[in-house]
Amino acid sequence: MGRFVFIVVSIIILVLGGIFFYKYYFVFGQGVKAGELNYFVQKGYVFKTYEGKLIQSGYRGKVAGTIQSNEFQFSVSSERIAQQLMTASGKIVELHYKEYLGAIPWRGYSPFIVDSIISIKDPARQDLP
Repeated sequence: MGRFVFIVVSIIILVLGGIFFYKYYFVFGQGVKAGELNYFVQKGYVFKTYEGKLIQSGYRGKVAGTIQSNEFQFSVSSERIAQQLMTASGKIVELHYKEYLGAIPWRGYSPFIVDSIISIKDPARQDLP
């Protein structure tokens, strides 16, 4: 009887571990977003994470008949990338991100995790032809 309980408990733990891995560590998608970096902050009570918001060009409303800017909320887990973004508020940035199925507290509040910066441009210094 004890061996049967051990096997059942082991299978349950493995299944729950697999579900946890799939939900929080499986990369569901990845891509690039570009826009003006609206804000970038470090926040949190226990886990200090970096959170940011990117305003993308174009307008659309979530409700028919309304206008709203496209916002991309993201988290950053790398200290090096966070320090670069801290000085880029108001600039046009291109960010590469990974999308997870869920957020975990020590990685950030968003399921979108920026893992690299492609470019940072100053909107006032656009190269004119």
